[in-house]
Amino acid sequence: MDLRDDARSLHPDLVQLRRALHREPEVGLDLPRTRDRVLTALQGLPLEIHRGESTTSVTAVLRGGAAPDGDGLVVLLRGDMDALPVAENSGEDFAAETGTMHACGHDLHTAALAGAAQLLAAHRDRLAGDVVFMFQPGEEGWDGAGRMIDEGVLTAAGRRADHAYGLHVFSNKIPAGLVTTRPGVFLSASHALDVTVHGAGGHGSNPHTARDPIAAAAEMITSLQTMVTRRFDMFDPVVLTVGVVRAGTRRNIIPDTAQFEATIRSFSDTHAEQLPQLVREVCAGVAAAHGVRAEVTWHDEYPRTVNDADEVGFAGEVCAELLGEERFTIAPEPVSGSEDFSRVLAAIPGAFLGMGACPDGVDPAAAPMNHSPLARFDDGVLADAAALYASLATTRLAPAPEVTA
Repeated sequence: MDLRDDARSLHPDLVQLRRALHREPEVGLDLPRTRDRVLTALQGLPLEIHRGESTTSVTAVLRGGAAPDGDGLVVLLRGDMDALPVAENSGEDFAAETGTMHACGHDLHTAALAGAAQLLAAHRDRLAGDVVFMFQPGEEGWDGAGRMIDEGVLTAAGRRADHAYGLHVFSNKIPAGLVTTRPGVFLSASHALDVTVHGAGGHGSNPHTARDPIAAAAEMITSLQTMVTRRFDMFDPVVLTVGVVRAGTRRNIIPDTAQFEATIRSFSDTHAEQLPQLVREVCAGVAAAHGVRAEVTWHDEYPRTVNDADEVGFAGEVCAELLGEERFTIAPEPVSGSEDFSRVLAAIPGAFLGMGACPDGVDPAAAPMNHSPLARFDDGVLADAAALYASLATTRLAPAPEVTA
């Protein structure tokens, strides 16, 4: 079967779907318009459709027609569907005007997975097993994958999936259409830190009569950055970024409290275990020096995304056969982004792949990155992305060759 040619014939429809999703992005676990567009795209296909109970997820099962006695392997393919609370400034003709944005390319993932469902449905008689399509909301910090796992996505075919594959596009760093991944740790673990500093408010002209939580919070932020560089091996890095700071109402008022929130990324279990205590020690020490109190909340979000080495080798062979050897590369180092697809890979052998989607004529090294309000993605990669999803499944589910005497 020539899935790439078949995918090219679907390309205009996939672009139309992607741009419709892009115009009306939805954030979190409740994505009713996105779900309905997915269901419309799947309409008429020989799929068993399951809607999420606690989210607007969609799980679709395609039964292969070449499995012996209804048996065979199960392959799970995942595409995430949610957007971000980012006001778009990309300049695209189909840019969202809702104050939210598909700034991470999930609209491409959704459209490509819908295309893969169409491709595989057309060839179901040649699949010696079943395919589970996992259309997932709430990847951006809402643990949508965990919700879907709790609701049975891994056993949606009636038995546990044997292989799992996910795909993520990147708006910068790598050229459009290039596929990359690596065995072992591919993406970092993510942790959330919330700190509230409790001081004593007062007049800005007399700070000595108050206990200034802003000064303490500022020192905590810089001390945490120093801690990262002094307590952890640079060859097993930790990344800490403060993205939210809240304090005060006017410039001449010292407030009672100050708050900040940080994301922290780690690449080893050892560091993930050490971080909570070290962070608390730093914040408590600074608080004591300022005569204030620090309330520290730590939350482990997503574990590391760990690819099975054999699955990476398999995905590389499939990609080279489908797209050409020059279109696949092994990433030299892990990426500091994080993914809840890590939960799927912790349960099922598989691989998470990256695909470049930098617009034509734009230098990937200078292009705005995922999550930027300026991020742009080339939907010219959609046909190849759909074909790659489908090829991973068809290769795994190819019927065994007949043995002749």
